[in-house]
Amino acid sequence: MMNPIIKKTIWMALTLLMTSAATFAADAPVEKPADQKISIVDGFKRLWHDTGIYRFMNPRTTEEKKADYLHACLQTAEAETSAGHFENADKYIRLAKKAGADTSGLEDALTKAMAEGVVHKGLLPEGAGQFVMILVGLGLIYLAIAKGFEPLLLIPIGFGAILTNIPVAGIADAAIPGQPAGPLYYFYTVGVQSGVFPLLIFLGVGAMTDFGPLIANPKTALLGGAAQIGIFVALLGALALTQWTGGAINFDLKDAASIGIIGGADGPTAIFLTSRLSPNLLGAIAVAAYSYMALVPIIQPPIMRMLTTPAERAIEMKQLRHVGKLEKIVFPLIVLGLCILFLPSACPLVGFLMLGNLFKESLVTDRLSDTAQNALINTVTIMLGLSVGSKLAAEKFLNAETLGILALGLIAFALGTAGGVLLAKLMNVFSKDKVNPLIGSAGVSAVPMAARVSNKVGQETNPYNFLLMHAMGPNVAGVIGSAVAAGVLLALCG
Repeated sequence: MMNPIIKKTIWMALTLLMTSAATFAADAPVEKPADQKISIVDGFKRLWHDTGIYRFMNPRTTEEKKADYLHACLQTAEAETSAGHFENADKYIRLAKKAGADTSGLEDALTKAMAEGVVHKGLLPEGAGQFVMILVGLGLIYLAIAKGFEPLLLIPIGFGAILTNIPVAGIADAAIPGQPAGPLYYFYTVGVQSGVFPLLIFLGVGAMTDFGPLIANPKTALLGGAAQIGIFVALLGALALTQWTGGAINFDLKDAASIGIIGGADGPTAIFLTSRLSPNLLGAIAVAAYSYMALVPIIQPPIMRMLTTPAERAIEMKQLRHVGKLEKIVFPLIVLGLCILFLPSACPLVGFLMLGNLFKESLVTDRLSDTAQNALINTVTIMLGLSVGSKLAAEKFLNAETLGILALGLIAFALGTAGGVLLAKLMNVFSKDKVNPLIGSAGVSAVPMAARVSNKVGQETNPYNFLLMHAMGPNVAGVIGSAVAAGVLLALCG
């Protein structure tokens, strides 16, 4: 059973994540008949048609562009109707109708939704649900301040949840005739729905990241790839949960892909992908992603100890070689080039990450690097946190699907941790220079917390063992790996 998993994770680390198409045997996207399935061959074909190699030689035809436009209009209109953004839904329905699409079903759904208003679907009555969500917001703020769990994000997310659930205030409501939308609605639509905020976060992360440990020991990239296995297991788990519950919890392929990305432990990537595939699940998925990132010191150590022996945890690794300036400058350009050729859909995330890193390593853009690392990322973090909090409305969060998302996200994160550790153990079977398996757990994208946890657990067994820089290799590889995995899911499901 391990061999196929290992093969997949290795290919992921090399940006050849096309093998993930084999995991999809679920309902096809909207443009296919509802009873069709995506086969392995269809998945590979779709990924191949979305590569830069193919598109440089075969640009999109006018018919393809029109079909993409129609599909985007119909999908957006459906999502906006479900979210209660009726003005936007009407706009996209009119655009689709003008382009020749049959919009009768969407028009009927919009008319019904406007007559009924936003239907409350939470487990609790509306007022009680809002009160509970305010308590949830206060709980997030408590965890951030008292326990130090991701305070830079949990405080604005928690505060945004409080503001959103204040009755009558309408701080996150969409516009209605004669009344403008709430401020948090504009934060969300301008920054999150457009994908701008997650990309700016990646720009800042790139400016703060040193890829030197990964360049010095390239094989640790395989560990970053192995940790992404949790993404695809959680995706399949979400689809299976829909079957097991008889539709009581209902996740389609796009929902499952969005839930799976939680396993990468990368909040901006989760937000970026979810805002494109399943915007109605954004609040639950973002909170799950950032919560598990914050709980890395609690979740990971038991898994690491369970899968390793004291002798393995005590392995001392050789000091990393020096990485020159030219290597560090060329690396982001090579990564971006590979992404352009093989997976353009991941280029927004990977491109901004590499741009930030080039600011840092070129040594001629200190002002830009400093802005990206400090003022820009701090400003965007505030608005991103409030935007995520604005999606924690009671009717969207307090339901069975949210509980399923939290459970699947935890499973994905645990499996990602285990995948990195187990691949490191396997590498030691064939490698002369032994790898401490603990650094495999850092393959998740929680930078640099996961690397610090690897170092801490290693020093519990061997106080003279310093694994931090070694663990940074798979840690930064995990950032790239999760972005590439998101690109694959976006190409297959978008």
